[in-house]
Amino acid sequence: MVIGVLKEPGDEKRVALLPGEVKTIIGMNVAVWIESKAGNQAFESDAAYAEVGATIKERKSILQAADIILQINEIDQNDMAAIPSGKVIMSMLSPLANHELIKFAQAQQLTTFSMDFVPRTTRAQAMDVLSSMASVAGYKAVLKAAEALPHFFPMYITAAGSIKPSKVLILGAGVAGLQAIATARKLGAVVEAFDVRSAVKEEVMSLGAKFVEVEGATEDKAAGGYAVEQTEEFKKKQTQMIQDHAIKSDVVICTAQIPGRRAPLLITKDTVEAMKPGSVIVDMAASTGGNCELTENDVTVVKHEVTIIGDSNLPCSMSVDASFMYGKNMINFLKLIVDKEGNLNLNWEDDIVAGTCITHAGEIKNERVKQVIEANN
Repeated sequence: MVIGVLKEPGDEKRVALLPGEVKTIIGMNVAVWIESKAGNQAFESDAAYAEVGATIKERKSILQAADIILQINEIDQNDMAAIPSGKVIMSMLSPLANHELIKFAQAQQLTTFSMDFVPRTTRAQAMDVLSSMASVAGYKAVLKAAEALPHFFPMYITAAGSIKPSKVLILGAGVAGLQAIATARKLGAVVEAFDVRSAVKEEVMSLGAKFVEVEGATEDKAAGGYAVEQTEEFKKKQTQMIQDHAIKSDVVICTAQIPGRRAPLLITKDTVEAMKPGSVIVDMAASTGGNCELTENDVTVVKHEVTIIGDSNLPCSMSVDASFMYGKNMINFLKLIVDKEGNLNLNWEDDIVAGTCITHAGEIKNERVKQVIEANN
């Protein structure tokens, strides 16, 4: 069996597998083909892949002949059209948003595993690419904010006098938010964090941050640890509470997202206007509308003397370690679907395999995705 790794599209700097991970996969009795120059932006040459046993191929050959095709970002319809039916694709497909792509994969009779759909369970943690990439993003968000902020993060006692520590507000205490808290605290900032899920309060406080709580939040255990849509009454209380804290902060890190829906609006234009001049907002939800009303995706803007950084692909800026983490996640997932002889073995009784699969044999296998697509037709 052949596993093929494609070069990522556009300005993406990551790669699905680094040479170290390729060596591990070859040890699973499979061949690995790497698209030429796929690892260049992660500082890995074709020669480095060839040295561990990979074969360097052109994209067309991989699409036509590989049994399992790996990519981080979604594989577009043009590439899917070149892949024979029955083959396997593993990438982050965002199936709740990319309805046409999923229907095309279904029509092409392709088996697709969307790595952003790995169940959020203890057993699946080693394959959870969303958590891996969120860790990188949370770290980088704070560093970006620190670079843009015209203040120190920590308190300093100098000959010229004392400098107060910066105040940082983290919106969303998932993996990215918790990493942002830890990083901001290490840099010496005073940190507060808001989340609609009361279950994360203990984690927030254990990292040395204050938990900002708004009573009356709707929580759903079936949401897999994600936030869910809130009532209008709660949203009004939430907006006021966040504004009260944001206008006292030097930095706001926005991480809140709801899978398949627009990111919740947490920072209004009025809040930005009321913030201190020189303040910084880093909006990691920019690609899904942003948590800040004035965010522009992939752009840094200054509005009302507040710098607003819209960046939903922060892991791209740490291409080596982000690629390493993604590759480890992929290896752990591949171990579920590749047997000891190196053959494809799809066990639909495995909750991780079944939960991550989106299309197979001309059907949409994931019920949630199927319902959303049917509801929008």
